[in-house]
Amino acid sequence: MIKNGRLIALAIVATLVIVYFFYRRPSMIHALDTVTSAQDAIALFPKSVSEIKQRTKLYLDQAQQTIDKIVAIPDDQRTYENTVDALDRLGGFSPAVINASINATVDMVNPNKELRDVARDTMQETQNFFIENVESNKKLYDALKAYADGNAKNEVLSAEQQRYIDETLKEFERAGLNLPDDQRAKVVTLKKEIVALELEFDKNIADDQTTIEVEKADLAGLKDDFIASLKKTEAGNYIVGIDTATYIAVMTNCSVAPTRKKLWNASINRSYPANKKVLEDLIAKRYQLAQALGYSTYAAFELDDQMVKSPARAAQFIADLNTKAQVKAIKEFKEFMQDIPQGVELTKDGKLRPWDVFYLKNYYKLKKYNVDEAIVAEYFPMQETVDGLLHIYEEFLSLQFKQLPSSGLWDNDVRLIEVIDKTINKTIGYLFLDLFPRPNKYNHACEHTMLPVTYHKNGEPTVGVVIVITNFTKPLVDKPSLLNLKEVNTFFHEFGHAMHALLGRTTVASFAGTRVKRDFVEMPSQMLEEWLWTPEILKMVSKHYKTGQPLPDDLIASILKSRTFDSGFHVVRQLYLASLSLDCFNNGPQIDLDAVIKKEFNRFIYGIQFEPTDHQYASFGHLTGYGARYYGYMWSSVFAHDLFSEIKKAGLLNSATGQRYIKNVIGRGGSKDPNDLLKDFLGREPNQEAFLHDMGF
Repeated sequence: MIKNGRLIALAIVATLVIVYFFYRRPSMIHALDTVTSAQDAIALFPKSVSEIKQRTKLYLDQAQQTIDKIVAIPDDQRTYENTVDALDRLGGFSPAVINASINATVDMVNPNKELRDVARDTMQETQNFFIENVESNKKLYDALKAYADGNAKNEVLSAEQQRYIDETLKEFERAGLNLPDDQRAKVVTLKKEIVALELEFDKNIADDQTTIEVEKADLAGLKDDFIASLKKTEAGNYIVGIDTATYIAVMTNCSVAPTRKKLWNASINRSYPANKKVLEDLIAKRYQLAQALGYSTYAAFELDDQMVKSPARAAQFIADLNTKAQVKAIKEFKEFMQDIPQGVELTKDGKLRPWDVFYLKNYYKLKKYNVDEAIVAEYFPMQETVDGLLHIYEEFLSLQFKQLPSSGLWDNDVRLIEVIDKTINKTIGYLFLDLFPRPNKYNHACEHTMLPVTYHKNGEPTVGVVIVITNFTKPLVDKPSLLNLKEVNTFFHEFGHAMHALLGRTTVASFAGTRVKRDFVEMPSQMLEEWLWTPEILKMVSKHYKTGQPLPDDLIASILKSRTFDSGFHVVRQLYLASLSLDCFNNGPQIDLDAVIKKEFNRFIYGIQFEPTDHQYASFGHLTGYGARYYGYMWSSVFAHDLFSEIKKAGLLNSATGQRYIKNVIGRGGSKDPNDLLKDFLGREPNQEAFLHDMGF
């Protein structure tokens, strides 16, 4: 009896231990959808492999229970709350979805390979779960349709709620739920295979840490402190990476052409050849998916529910804008070529080598406008520039940013900011800033939402959590991190996404923040970039790292004059990438990537030699997330300039205009058609006039 009693007692203790470690707070089963403090925000991030795995299992089990509950409701008892709202929260605000977003952040920024790998695996597991059990679940579709055709007529629904019903029914149909069972099963399989390829493509880019080795003489033209910041080999050679900050510094300032060529080749071939095969497989699978769903191409499928509506209209937009941009791009090129610096040699037919483009432009800009990017950067120490930027957003959007301690994160340089809405005196979100490069970190710039802003069941607003990721040069012992104008502009852009994410509070969680049409999502951040190109704002965000003085008036004047010195090339290059993305996904299952990139390059890029070693498609990360929709950058830029032209009439720091902008545009998230949001704010149909003027066309 005593022995058996001890066994029972041990079993009870073991059970309690398991329960404790499985359900303990805050690290393991932290309430992901409820953040009320900075510590809650920090606790969102998992600390171990087991935590990631256990969280994912628990939340997917919960998601399955929600699905079963929705499906089990008799059709005559369906209500908006028990069917539609439950489905919305499942896809837009469930712990499973939030957990996947958190794991995506872990994959992008965590230095621990084991954590990154398991985070990526669980992301795929979650995506596969939702593909199979939500997107392809005919019973869920039938449940929603039964409500829409039945009891919805007896309930008073808001326009936002009705839009969600209409959009979701359309998405179910676009997912093939009206297909026979065998064809629907094929769609599910294809979607899972596509997810795996997308993750592999992105992983290969992140894992490629290619560097080149050069002697000090090969870095002529670069400042001594930059050279001193580079790592060395045992033989004393300098190691130069292809991270954005290093790449731009070398390609812009290094006077040694072989060094520029060597680094250009390393960068343009990132993830090649591994990603060539992955991309070929992805193109084939996406084509097969589109065909299975009744579309001629994947681009036709993907653009069907966007603002642009069709590949033909996207292609026409690209062609029309290219006609206007090419005039200026050709004029620019001819001006650049009038004075070629030493170290730049043209091809036999008078073309510029691609590794000489940055160097020639910087030479031209310095000579014609007296704008030395290295000197300008001295006025933009990162800390002071970020603080100046925060102040601008505080004024325009009636916010307060409070810097908070951020210990216990993946890197000591990560900053945490509490965002307070001064109009209601409440915290609306927490913002993480991860601004410096590390090995295996996401190597571009982005904003990522982990916890969207909506409302709890009790009607209380949720607190959002977002992160801004960049790769700015780290500070030196005797010098802070200094940002060039492009980097300042990048921060304006990504911070604009963050504001959209935190201010876009919607009742329907699936419409919250940046959950808008993909060809509209860049508009708010591009619009806020325009602040940078005014004397008033340049004064506010600049502060020389030694003297503390803002940019002098004469340098500001030169900067503003130089703004459009290569706007033609900039727009043309974006259109080239947009057309490349369309080509990849608006054709058959097999395309010759090398032939396509050469064709598109020569179609758009004037005066620059196409190099056969150019395999940029292997590291063009937007081909996974944006797919055929990369045209959206230029598409939304046109709208961004139109809105900015309206906002600046009342003054860039006018908080009343800021509140109108929140109310009519970013505060609506995806709850209204973007065309209507633009008309609501502008009071008219949008047009291209401001864009063409600002670009100097």
